Amino acid sequence: MSGPPRGAAGDAGASPSAKPLWHGRFEGAPADELLAFTASLPFDRRLWRQDLLGSRAHVRGLERAGLLDSADTAVILDALGRVEAELADDSFRIEPSDEDIHTAIERRVTELAGPAGARLHTGRSRNDQVATDLRLWCREELRSVAVRVVDLQTVLLDRASRAGEVYLPGYTHLQRAQPVLLAHHLLAHGWALGRDVDRLLATLERLDVSPLGAGALAGSSLPLDPAFTSAELGFSRPFDNSLDAVSDRDFVAEALFDLTLTAIHLSRIGEEWVLWTSEELGFARLDDAFATGSSMLPQKKNPDIAELARAKAGRLIGDLTGLLATLKGLPLAYNRDLQEDKEPLFDAVDQLSLALSAVSGMIASATFLPDRMQAAADEPVTSATDLAEWLVLRGTPFREAHAIVGALVRRAEAGEASLRSLAAADPALGPEAAALVAPGVAVTRRTTPGGAGPAAVRAQLARFTLELADLRERLGVPGALGVRSPMGSFGEKVAESDAKSVVSDTFSQK
Repeated sequence: MSGPPRGAAGDAGASPSAKPLWHGRFEGAPADELLAFTASLPFDRRLWRQDLLGSRAHVRGLERAGLLDSADTAVILDALGRVEAELADDSFRIEPSDEDIHTAIERRVTELAGPAGARLHTGRSRNDQVATDLRLWCREELRSVAVRVVDLQTVLLDRASRAGEVYLPGYTHLQRAQPVLLAHHLLAHGWALGRDVDRLLATLERLDVSPLGAGALAGSSLPLDPAFTSAELGFSRPFDNSLDAVSDRDFVAEALFDLTLTAIHLSRIGEEWVLWTSEELGFARLDDAFATGSSMLPQKKNPDIAELARAKAGRLIGDLTGLLATLKGLPLAYNRDLQEDKEPLFDAVDQLSLALSAVSGMIASATFLPDRMQAAADEPVTSATDLAEWLVLRGTPFREAHAIVGALVRRAEAGEASLRSLAAADPALGPEAAALVAPGVAVTRRTTPGGAGPAAVRAQLARFTLELADLRERLGVPGALGVRSPMGSFGEKVAESDAKSVVSDTFSQK
């Protein structure tokens, strides 16, 4: 459940005229306009599980400090358990005075626990309470996003390992440049996504600090122990500075950047698949389950997932920049502006999670069309660099070799003859060099480590398998090490026992 329902039946003790928790300072009731504008319950209600966790730890901390006796502690913990059950089964009643999920829970606990419940907020402010809840939420949800990214990486590895010797044009400036193995191209996205996971893990490490005990801004005169509640909640350490603890939203900004850059990487994949599945390129065909049709045009099969992956990136950029603009002018410590941290964060996590699952399904179910890919990659001009490097290996300075081959390309494009014929007839090249222009030859000549040729890609598949296994271990996600499908004639299956040796052997080759 993402949050409590509205207007559900509750305990008979609930009062529709309940006062706000801060009513003592004020003579009259808050204006409806104030409540409507400042209420955050419509979006922060999804923090109810984290708020209950924080409240239980706080209650145990109060007992440890001697501020609650064991009887009151038991009553409050029992009330928190009842509130949890009500929230879980949609029987929790929202009152007009409930500004946010935190006040709603405290109000209900007080109704259930009586005078003991009124002690729940002892030594605590909503400032440290909300900051704690949000860190707890991020700790769970960012890890969940990272797991989804690893799932997409796994799809890319699987498709790459089954791609065999299939090759396609590599592009620069969206112009055909050199042939690359399909596996190499797919893993390029996999490595970028790996950096996204690494960033999320680093953000999770930095946000692993408990703000509970910082109070409104200055701590408390009560004998509270922030280290105790930090340990109770599973944080690695308590805060160092109470002012910083309640005002810090660096972790939200970092999380939004990590999520946004991941979305940008998905946008790049989306743009590519829009092109690949077009009739003009025809490198891939979408499965019916991951495509849409047209309300008017019967023949259409549209790549909506790929298109929305592009669009969602723009939405997340807005989430990030909106939060940064909110943070940039705030003085220490807490300001109500910080209420605006949650909606962009929640939106970014929700949208990216959906996008990752959809893109994973789209790629996993798609059909590649090798004939179209290889026909495009076999255009003679994509072997131009190989002709130049052939000259370099025989002593010609590269700039001179570049000019010789460039002139041949110009003559071929002018219709004088094919590039292969011109190379065969050229005194600096000849038939041996001209053979490099034959279909399927150029892609086999990429031999440098990390390159797009067969041996290098075989080693890269092994390295990526190890990298993915490491990310899974860091996330605590089970998964077998090893490429699960044959890689074609240029390399046998890579298993756990020989993955490292494949990397070593290939990198030792010259």
